Amino acid sequence: MLVAAAVCPCPPLLVPEVAAGAAPELDAARAACTDALGVLAASRPDRLVVVGPAAPSGRGPHPQGARGSFRGFGVDLDVRLGAPDGDGEATERELPASLAVAGWLLERTGWSAAPLEGLGVGEPLAAERCIQTGQQIAGSADRVALLVMGDASACRTLKAPGYLDERAADFDAEAARALGAADVAALKALDEELAYELKVAGRAPWQVLAGAAEGADLRGQLLFDDAPYGVGYLVAAWS
Repeated sequence: MLVAAAVCPCPPLLVPEVAAGAAPELDAARAACTDALGVLAASRPDRLVVVGPAAPSGRGPHPQGARGSFRGFGVDLDVRLGAPDGDGEATERELPASLAVAGWLLERTGWSAAPLEGLGVGEPLAAERCIQTGQQIAGSADRVALLVMGDASACRTLKAPGYLDERAADFDAEAARALGAADVAALKALDEELAYELKVAGRAPWQVLAGAAEGADLRGQLLFDDAPYGVGYLVAAWS
């Protein structure tokens, strides 16, 4: 059963070494993520599952201790998804960027509350499949916590990665409301096609959360809502 969830954005710029001179611009987002992970630890989970968007090579499960890297962003920095567990590291795939950011957040906050694993989901994954995946995760242990990585739209300004789309602000506002209110039905109803057009990397992970939260009666709190660089970043905690 799902007992808590944290929703965080996943831009590599969240890592100060990647952001370099611009690092202070996301200090408030980092602080909100720290608070959200604190809610997860306080829930005393048996298991933490970290879900984030992934390209085809990064989809599927990633074990605790899996390696990630920010070398592709010009920074000599490697991370792990929690402390290594077991001896199968040599053959493991590298973490997708979203889970590498999660690994950095978990290391930064000293996560030790429960064993964990990662799951990379494809951004085009249909809502029904996302919801089914969430239901399976929730049923995998008595007390499950979710760390859900994903950005809102990338079309909020003229300089945004997806340029300006007038529909983006309304989409992000509804997503922020749903995440802040732990509104499972609203998350399930997010428009897949519109989310794709607006480059919403978090849509599929958020709908995995919606599936996991069915019947859990969790309450939500929105901790951060802003769009630096024209991309929507949302942080929420459910407990």
